[in-house]
Amino acid sequence: MKDKLFIWMQFLLPHHLLSRTVAVLAQCRIGWVKNAFIGWFARRYQVDMSQAAEPELRAYSCFNDFFTRELRPDARPLAPGRDTILCPADGMVSQAGPIEDDQLLQAKGRYYSVQTLLGGDACLAEEFQGGNFATIYLSPKDYHRVHMPLGARLRETIYVPGQLFSVNQLTSERVDNLFARNERLVCLFDTDHGPMALVLVGAMIVAGIDTVWAGQAAPAAHGLLSTPYGDHTPAIELAPGSEMGRFRLGSTVIALFGPGMSRLSGTLQAGKTVYMGESIGNIVSNLNCMESKNEQI
Repeated sequence: MKDKLFIWMQFLLPHHLLSRTVAVLAQCRIGWVKNAFIGWFARRYQVDMSQAAEPELRAYSCFNDFFTRELRPDARPLAPGRDTILCPADGMVSQAGPIEDDQLLQAKGRYYSVQTLLGGDACLAEEFQGGNFATIYLSPKDYHRVHMPLGARLRETIYVPGQLFSVNQLTSERVDNLFARNERLVCLFDTDHGPMALVLVGAMIVAGIDTVWAGQAAPAAHGLLSTPYGDHTPAIELAPGSEMGRFRLGSTVIALFGPGMSRLSGTLQAGKTVYMGESIGNIVSNLNCMESKNEQI
């Protein structure tokens, strides 16, 4: 009964008003206010500050600076190997696997459309048919910067307006099309091996989504907005493991890989805790690309 009430409350709450109100508090720089908020949050969610570049809570000028805190340089070593696919974020694997018939697995028995997730472009969705995906949920205690699984060149971003349901496990199991309902930023990249997308999904009380090349990308006052970067001078090229964006309050990142280019690790199962920079799979050799398409190890 408690779980059902939590779900129904989300349909009734004013998602955006609540999130924008929290955004004001998260930016507050009044000493006693921001210290109380940060201290309460750190205790409530048992935030581990031992790997933070700045471990002292009171040193942060506002809650957002604390929440998007930088880690020590040695905190997340990158897995070795030229063909390694790096985990883009700290968190828990929600789902991972093949992309088939325009469908991504959200939770047991629930699927949603790649085309809808990417903003409704059928041609764009076709680029990922037969590929692989990994969905990673970032809990409140996690490190909230998102990094590149592979080296790539930015092609386009698509801001997709939407609702702001919670994206925790309970909600993903109960609300249809959750990730395709919520506000999100689709970041499309071209790699040496094929197309890759990183979809940063907003959620209840998420006060913003930023990228390293454009600053705040969500929330936005406009509707669906595509921003091309293919002809950007200089080209926006990001190295494997480099930061590409961050959440101001937590959410979910979905990584999509084109057909025949990736082989995800067999240990990448729902419920697994993962850390940015560890290996989640490998690029498939061009020589074996066709025979290895969609194969999981």
